[in-house]
Amino acid sequence: MRIADKFTELKEKNEKALIAYVCAGDPSAEATKEIVHALVKGGADIVELGLPFSDPVADGPTIQAASTRALEAGMNPDVYFEMAASIKENVPLVCMTYYNLIYKRGNEKFARDCADAGITGIIVPDLPAEEAEELHVACKKNSVDLIFLITPVTTGKRMEKNLEKTSGFVYIVSRLGVTGERVDVAESTKNILARIDTEVPKAVGFGISNGQQALEVIKAGADAVIVGSAFVSIIASGEDVNRRVEKLASELKISCR
Repeated sequence: MRIADKFTELKEKNEKALIAYVCAGDPSAEATKEIVHALVKGGADIVELGLPFSDPVADGPTIQAASTRALEAGMNPDVYFEMAASIKENVPLVCMTYYNLIYKRGNEKFARDCADAGITGIIVPDLPAEEAEELHVACKKNSVDLIFLITPVTTGKRMEKNLEKTSGFVYIVSRLGVTGERVDVAESTKNILARIDTEVPKAVGFGISNGQQALEVIKAGADAVIVGSAFVSIIASGEDVNRRVEKLASELKISCR
């Protein structure tokens, strides 16, 4: 399913999107499939499947630890694409990874492997739009959205470039720093949403972990909320994981309706 189709479907229902992140292979590939099913059952509209990398610069300790566990359990790009292809949920799947892994596999092959596995979007936190032309072309050729990030310090010119190149949605980083749960939704989120003029859906991530925060972000003008560390923390606990991720997804989705 394409990301644009999901946003169209939600718009018709007057709903905003819940985008849920999990690190593929944490604690195992098989468990990830069950977790994705629980997330979708709980109300996740789009699932970001993190392809773990040994040096995840944009991620905080929670997701870094998940990446380490996944790599130690044998997750790699081949296993990742095989696992993604076996997920049969009626939601868009998005790959979030670092450019080193894409470069090693080859831009064209990576984009094609995504398309073949049913992944319809890619997020690469460490790839600026100015250096993304080759991957951008490969994604377009394979009908995969390439999603760029905008942060509170993204300048006007770079913002224009990112908005021009992004498709599916634009990933708005709510505050400076790395991913992780936070107790409040930064004022910078509201300011950055006010600055962005685009037809592409605006998705806000980094620091959202509960329904109240999700609601604040939606009220500030977001079309979607992205939640990762809160789900990954539940997975790390190893306790009643599927039921608890479904419950949290359900609570977050209420704020998106």
